[in-house]
Amino acid sequence: MLLGYADARSALTPAAPRVVKQGIEQLGDWLQLGFKFGGVDVTIGSVLGSLLLLAVFLLASALLKHLLYRYARRNEHVNQSTIYTLQRLLHYLLLTIGVLWALSVAGVPMAKMSLFAGALGVGLGFGLQAIFNNFVSGLILLFERSLKVGDFVELASGVHGHVRDIYIRATRITTNDDIDILVPNSEFVNGRVVNWTLREVARRQKIPFGVAYGTDKELVKQAALEAAVAVPFTLSLDGPRGPQVWLTGFGDSALNFALVVWLNAEATRRPGAVTAAYYWALHTALEKYGIELPFPQRDLHIKSWVRPERRPDAAPAASEPAGARGRAADNDAARDVARDIAEQSASRPTSTPSSPSKDPRAAH
Repeated sequence: MLLGYADARSALTPAAPRVVKQGIEQLGDWLQLGFKFGGVDVTIGSVLGSLLLLAVFLLASALLKHLLYRYARRNEHVNQSTIYTLQRLLHYLLLTIGVLWALSVAGVPMAKMSLFAGALGVGLGFGLQAIFNNFVSGLILLFERSLKVGDFVELASGVHGHVRDIYIRATRITTNDDIDILVPNSEFVNGRVVNWTLREVARRQKIPFGVAYGTDKELVKQAALEAAVAVPFTLSLDGPRGPQVWLTGFGDSALNFALVVWLNAEATRRPGAVTAAYYWALHTALEKYGIELPFPQRDLHIKSWVRPERRPDAAPAASEPAGARGRAADNDAARDVARDIAEQSASRPTSTPSSPSKDPRAAH
């Protein structure tokens, strides 16, 4: 029985390599299928090989980004914006090498790249000019480092927020309301951009306010400085960056002051909420010292009062009182009302005369 099993095994063993060899040959014939385009032979095998090679480069780029991210998380002294710039540049470099290598594997020689460059130029001229402009602008931002991830910026259009990502076409900005806004990269290069955290995170902010005339300005200064102390966003309470109170002008209804404070790093990126916090503290401090807040008001000064003279040719109405004639002389509305009353009185029927009285005393 053992001998029969060995004979059967020896009979099947030569058949297995033969089947595998036939399968490989069929697979090779299938991979050789393709077509010819522009003098370049494109086969199924070359296309699959180029796609596999491109996938390997993309995987390597993702792995490098993950390693750099972990390195930045473990080392807090490393600049996060520098790590992000390095990630993007390595991604673009590996992607470019992978695309060129994949084209070579697909059967497109480098000599044929002139045709591809010509087609790319035509595309840029017709419809890809804006995309290419944004891509180059993104590279400028990464190399120039005038705009970094984590900066708080304000655009000329009024958009302001934190820079989260710099993509190929646009930059993602997150506002303090947690709203993501995609801004084209070319707007940062061609437009006016206010970068609040380009050199230093601490910034000075002016909080304007006003008080009523007649208020002691030293008392106002004391109240404003107490308000600055009460807000935790004040960077320093003394020294060259301590809070100050400026008298900025004399308004129509108020003395105009400004509380000048230096903000810490956390408050610089939240200008709206910080301004509201200082106004709240200012109102509390002003009420504490009984300082009156101004409101619009006007003073009317009468230099002279001349009683209007009645024209000699003006005939007063019969039913018009003597005291009212002078007042209604120059008042069109009053004159119209008086005329209507006079006309109504004139149109009323007169009463019939009464009979002679029969009072005996009338005879006498």
